[in-house]
Amino acid sequence: MTRLIYFSRDYTNHDLRFLSALASTDYEVYYLRLERRREQLEDRPLPVAVRQIKWAGGKQTVNFFDGPNLLLDLRRVIKEVKPDLIHAGPIQRSAFLVALSGFKPLISASWGYDLLHDADRNLFWRDATRYTLQRSAILIGDCDTVRNKAIEFGMPDNKIVTFPWGIELDSFIPGGFPFQGSDQYTLLSTRNWEPIYGVEILAKAFVKSAQKNDELRLIMLGNGSLANQLRQTFTRGGVMDRVIFPGQVTHTDLPKYFQMADIYVSASRTDGSSISLIEAFASGRPAIVSDIPGNREWVEPGVNGWWFIDGDEDDLAEAILSAADQRQNFPEMGRAARQTAEERADWGKNFSKLLAAYEVALEHA
Repeated sequence: MTRLIYFSRDYTNHDLRFLSALASTDYEVYYLRLERRREQLEDRPLPVAVRQIKWAGGKQTVNFFDGPNLLLDLRRVIKEVKPDLIHAGPIQRSAFLVALSGFKPLISASWGYDLLHDADRNLFWRDATRYTLQRSAILIGDCDTVRNKAIEFGMPDNKIVTFPWGIELDSFIPGGFPFQGSDQYTLLSTRNWEPIYGVEILAKAFVKSAQKNDELRLIMLGNGSLANQLRQTFTRGGVMDRVIFPGQVTHTDLPKYFQMADIYVSASRTDGSSISLIEAFASGRPAIVSDIPGNREWVEPGVNGWWFIDGDEDDLAEAILSAADQRQNFPEMGRAARQTAEERADWGKNFSKLLAAYEVALEHA
């Protein structure tokens, strides 16, 4: 039986999606967790068939100075497990450690932000990115934007496998718009409250648009380092009573929040194929998103959503108000959004591309 180590930064719903699919194959699957961050990202247990590896990592957040000890213990893990291949990501964290260990074949998995944001953070991160890609048998990414960035760092195009990670479509069912026939208009944000996701831009834009439209409401899931700043923005803008803060919600509860909203909104500064956007589309919800390359691959203005100028709170406010004036088109746009998800983001179909990438890596090991 072929032994696979799946090595990820943390344990998220994306990791569970990969591990659940891999557990149903003939691979003997081992899970290695690099760190445990403060927020609980996924509360569902690992698949029974997956063996979690106990090692130096996976207990707390890690930093640069933890690297030597983690690398030493990773080499021990590799010696004991004797994997046939390792699937690791993000690039400058889990995959970089595997590259340093000298193990081959390495399947590097880009999480989007690692190439689109972290790779250009400084000289060290650029060198780590280039080093890791040079030692990867295959790179998997979720969109052409990630693919093009990897090529800029020297990754051969024929060693890149691109497919949206997708979602379990049956978990997100389209439903009627909650306030259809009324004037109320509810936005939904599901991104964490961190600068990379542009949530402060969304907050300022909501204040501006809500001051012009009394029927606007905002459901803001999540939490993060910008919590105080966001609440101050809403309070000073006089709209705090029109924002709902459910906090962190489980993956099981997430679909109902899409059903409570008319439209999904994301001001993210960087994204590949955004799973949150795909979840909105699967729920039959049009989207207002920043016009970054990853989003432009999914959103067709006037068909399944709208773009606004990245980082421009005034343009986002205008987009919110403009969408409100077009609410009669939401059902048709929602159907187009669902069709996009069905055609491009069905994890049950896309998973086969990952297995094909594994086979190529093993053949050339």
